[in-house]
Amino acid sequence: MLSNDDGVFAPGIQVLASALRSMADVQVVAPDRNRSGASNALTLESPLRTFTHSNGDIAVLMGTPTDCVFLGVNTLMHPKPDIVVSGINAGPNLGDDVIYSGTVAAAMEGRHLGLPALAISLHGQRHYETAAAATCAILQALQRVPLRTGRVLNINVPDVPLSEIKGYRVTRCGRRHPADQVITQQDPRGETIYWIGPLGGTLDAGPGTDFAAVEQGYISITALDADLTAHPAQETLADWLEHAEVALPC
Repeated sequence: MLSNDDGVFAPGIQVLASALRSMADVQVVAPDRNRSGASNALTLESPLRTFTHSNGDIAVLMGTPTDCVFLGVNTLMHPKPDIVVSGINAGPNLGDDVIYSGTVAAAMEGRHLGLPALAISLHGQRHYETAAAATCAILQALQRVPLRTGRVLNINVPDVPLSEIKGYRVTRCGRRHPADQVITQQDPRGETIYWIGPLGGTLDAGPGTDFAAVEQGYISITALDADLTAHPAQETLADWLEHAEVALPC
């Protein structure tokens, strides 16, 4: 199953679908429009509808990336898929981006439903063929030698020709500075409207990070887990709770 957050007609998903169809049966189930930044949102208070295009791609009308994977795995695909691939995203999903990313969320939903899952992003909007070739190579390697980590692989590809890629690096998530820009405008009726501004700049792009790998011309592969527990902080939290004498409300 192939999904994304940029929409069913986005160049990234169409280039990747074409490449994958040379080696596998592929069903596209994707939002009917751009849903970037949707994160793991699931539509619960309104029904969902789908539209099947002439090439067989299925668009989920007003759906989020998570909706698409949930519907695709549980009802739209027979038999069910054996892997969920999300992308190619137009732009990177590095560091803190993974918190907001609909591309990563689609892959996370696939993992939550018990399937291996990849999220693919291009650090730009030109060389989608490079990211597609890398995805095919990784999938072929997974077929030869299965990787049973139970994790999502978040893959970020430099926006350069394939001949300029230096290789692969296993990375950790870097960090961005907090985003703090809000763009204020007036609509034609004089009402104030707001736009969320750009991402924060890079804060941690040190050795071993996804930022550093992509900047140096390598494909970054980061294993992501849905478990948000801060395990190193558990003991500190337990000690604090014991000594702070937190009183129960009367």
